[in-house]
Amino acid sequence: MTLRISTVIALFFSSLVFTGALAQEANRSITQIKGDLYRFQNNFHYSVFLVTDDGIIATDPINADAARWLQAELTTRFEQPIKYLIYSHDHVDHIAGGEVFDDAVTIIAHDGAKADIIGEDRPTALPDITFSHELTLELGGQTVELSYLGKSHSDNMIVMNFPQQRTLFAVDFIPIKSVAWKNLTDAYIPEWMEAIKKVEAMDFDILAPGHGALGSKKDATAFRRYMEELYAAVLKAAREGQSLQEMQQSIRPVEYKEWENYDTHLALNIEGMYNQIKLHRRGN
Repeated sequence: MTLRISTVIALFFSSLVFTGALAQEANRSITQIKGDLYRFQNNFHYSVFLVTDDGIIATDPINADAARWLQAELTTRFEQPIKYLIYSHDHVDHIAGGEVFDDAVTIIAHDGAKADIIGEDRPTALPDITFSHELTLELGGQTVELSYLGKSHSDNMIVMNFPQQRTLFAVDFIPIKSVAWKNLTDAYIPEWMEAIKKVEAMDFDILAPGHGALGSKKDATAFRRYMEELYAAVLKAAREGQSLQEMQQSIRPVEYKEWENYDTHLALNIEGMYNQIKLHRRGN
């Protein structure tokens, strides 16, 4: 297996005195969510892991450097081997680095994630086990329930429910008190909103996203309403013949103005919705 090393380099330039480049050390930490469930931070990305008496269930490795750091920390802190590694979806910024873990680790993902990892030549290890709708994993008296809820921010996104810890790990498609990321690349609308409704019907208290602070089911409902309202506004404007630029000026849902990325990403969210509507129209 070829080892691919991903490094994060930040370049700092001085326009007056000095031009140079310095390697920026990643901001990494491990924090307890509840009981034996923990959250791993690598800069702006998060994954979770569950410690059991028979080993550890880890999730998105994020990148090779992050995976090596996490593996060393888990060995030191918990003295338990990683038995399973679960990919949330195929996007490289979450699942790169799976090759760091040895062959004794069983990797699990959705059927579609494996196909995209192969098709897009993602820099990570291939899943050993895939599933189409649901899979329950048990280890050391602990349980994680994996579910595919339909297309959202990718066509192979799964959520991971940890029932004993009352926590749901849902990556990228339910940001907490934030508008969506940029122009909704690799998005499926309105299926995205339907997937969130299925999350709302699930039994959990803590919502652990792939970016940002922890939240709750109320945050999932709030983001779903934002997406629905924005989609309806863009669809109405398109039917009235507005251009994209006109929509970006006229559609300003002020009730979300305090959310993260509102000023920088709202116009891009509108662009993403607009492009999806055009695509659906061509399909019809």
